[in-house]
Amino acid sequence: MRTLIATAFVSLDGVVEAPGGEPGYHNAGWTANDIEFVEAAYEIKGREQDEATAMMMGRVSYQAFSPVWPRMTAEFPGYNAMPKYVVSTTLRDADLVTNWGEITILRSLDDVAALRETEGGPIIIHGSATLNRALSDAGLIDRYHLLVFPVLLGAGKRLFSDADRDKRNLTLVESQAYANGVQKMVYDVTR
Repeated sequence: MRTLIATAFVSLDGVVEAPGGEPGYHNAGWTANDIEFVEAAYEIKGREQDEATAMMMGRVSYQAFSPVWPRMTAEFPGYNAMPKYVVSTTLRDADLVTNWGEITILRSLDDVAALRETEGGPIIIHGSATLNRALSDAGLIDRYHLLVFPVLLGAGKRLFSDADRDKRNLTLVESQAYANGVQKMVYDVTR
């Protein structure tokens, strides 16, 4: 069975929208605005590229990443080389870029669950707030890699839904606080 890992930059109040400066969100770029850059806080990002064997994202994140990431050969060599899975009911094969390696469209959470049951290494989920909420609610995420930033954003897409469901316990397997107030928190979902 494969491990599904949600990785996110998240505000203290749970917002994940537009951490890198994407247009259309009034607090865009909140991971860099007024937050001192501490390289050690991002060590986990390099480790994710080394440990993951595939990447998963929703349609919106795919459409944001696919025109940019394939050209970022120095920053994302691991991600660019690994197979990608895009979860979408509307994207067509003809919509996929041809310069980003193997890309497979999954049409449903059942498809994700079936992929998770196959042999292979971890699958890292980038961006994809809507997909992350659906996967979490369905009990399909196995691990969270979170960089929690010392900001309160109020409005914005959140990592977790407000669905009324049974409690799900997490086990903290790694944590680190950095001088800029960012906290790394890695949790396994307790099964």
